[in-house]
Amino acid sequence: MHAIEKILAKNSGKESVETGEIVVAKIDFAEVNDLYLQTIYSFWEMGGDRVWDNERLAFVFDHYAPAPTIKSAQIHKEMREFRADQKLKYHFDTNMGVCHQVMPEAGVIYPGAIIVATDSHTTTHGAFGAIGTGVGATEMATIMLSGELWFRVPEIIEVRLDGKPQEGVLPKDVILAVLGKIKADGAVYKAIDFTGSYVDSLGVAGRMTICNMAVEMGAKTAYMQPNQEVIDYVTQRAVRPFEVQHTDKDFKYIESHYFDISQLTPQIAVPSSVDNVFPIGEVERVKVDQCLVGTCTGGRLEDLKAAADIVRGKKIAEHVRFIVIPASNEVMKKAMELGYISDFIDAGATISTPGCGPCLGAHEGILAEGEVCVTASNRNFPGRMGHRDAKIYLASPAVVAASALAGYLEEPESNEKEAWLI
Repeated sequence: MHAIEKILAKNSGKESVETGEIVVAKIDFAEVNDLYLQTIYSFWEMGGDRVWDNERLAFVFDHYAPAPTIKSAQIHKEMREFRADQKLKYHFDTNMGVCHQVMPEAGVIYPGAIIVATDSHTTTHGAFGAIGTGVGATEMATIMLSGELWFRVPEIIEVRLDGKPQEGVLPKDVILAVLGKIKADGAVYKAIDFTGSYVDSLGVAGRMTICNMAVEMGAKTAYMQPNQEVIDYVTQRAVRPFEVQHTDKDFKYIESHYFDISQLTPQIAVPSSVDNVFPIGEVERVKVDQCLVGTCTGGRLEDLKAAADIVRGKKIAEHVRFIVIPASNEVMKKAMELGYISDFIDAGATISTPGCGPCLGAHEGILAEGEVCVTASNRNFPGRMGHRDAKIYLASPAVVAASALAGYLEEPESNEKEAWLI
C-alpha cells in the first residue's frame, strides 16, 4: 500500500484499503476559516450541541484579517461566541495569520494525520507526510458532530522531481512547471505523491509551497515522504505522538511524471489559468501595477528572504504598488528580526497584516479594472483579486520582487536554458 492508503486504513480501523473503496475515517484535526460561518448553522440544524472534541477543532480568521466590512465583523463575532461556548482549545484570531501556516506552527499538523479544513489549499499539509484536504460547510458540520468523514481511496499519481535547481529557481517555479504539464484537470480526485532527489532535499517551506498548489491540478490530497528537516520541525512542535507511514516498495502508481529540475528556469502562469505556464523569458514584458509577496503559497520566511534579497538597497518602480503580507505572526516577527521588513519598507513596499490579504479579492490590495498584478499567490482566475478585467500573473517571490523594481514582468536573473520534461 501507499503511505496515503495506510493512513486511511489506520484511521478507519482497517488492515488495508484499496483504490476506489469508500471508508469512514477518524479526523485528527479540523479547521474552519472565516468564510464558513455556515458550518455553525449547519451544526445546529443537524442537532449539534457539543463538538466531538474541543482539542481537535480550530477556527482561523485569515481571509478577513482584520475584518474589512460589517458583515465580516459579524462573522467573526458569531464564530468567537461559538468558540467560547464550545471551549475550543485552538483559536487563531486576526492577529495570527493564514490557516495553513499557523496550524503547523501550533503543532497540530504531523505525519500520519488526517487534516480537514474549509479551504481547498489544505493539500499543503501533505508536506508533513499527512493527508490534508478541503471540504464544504455541510461536510465540516458532520465532522464537528462526529469527528469522522467518508473518503474514496484515491488513485495516486507520482510526480518525480530530480536534480538541483539553478540560481533564482524557487519551489514556486517548480510547481508552476508541473502544473503547465499536468494541467488543471490532470489529477481530479486523485492524490499526488511528490518524490525524487529534489523533494528529498527540500525544506519545510518549499514542500508546503509545492503541496499547496497540488489542488490546482484537481488533486484531492498531496503527499511527500517526510525528510529529517520535517521530522525535526514536527518533533519540536507536535502536540500528540505521531507515526510516519512509508509506501511499500512494490506499490504501483496509476501514472508517473518525471521532471529534471536542473534545467528549469523561472516560470510564470499568465492570465487567466493556473496551468497557462511559460518560462518567463518567453512572455511579453508587460507593465505591472501591483506586486504581491504573501499568502499560503508565498508568504513564509524563505519567500520573504528571496524577495528581500532582491529589493534590498533599491527602490520599487514609481508606478508600482508592492504589497508584502507575511503568512503568520511568527513569520512577521522573524522577518523583522532579520531585517527583511525594513528592507521592504525602505524599498517602498506596503506591509499588511498576516493573512490571506487580496488573494481572494476581499481587501488589502484588490485590483481595479484593467490593472496588472504579478503575485506569489496561487490563482489567477478572472475576478480572483478584484475586477474581473484585471490581469493576474503567478510567479515566485523572486520574480515578483524583480518585477516590482523593474515595473514590468522581470526574472531575477537572466538565464538562457529552457525548462524541459523528461
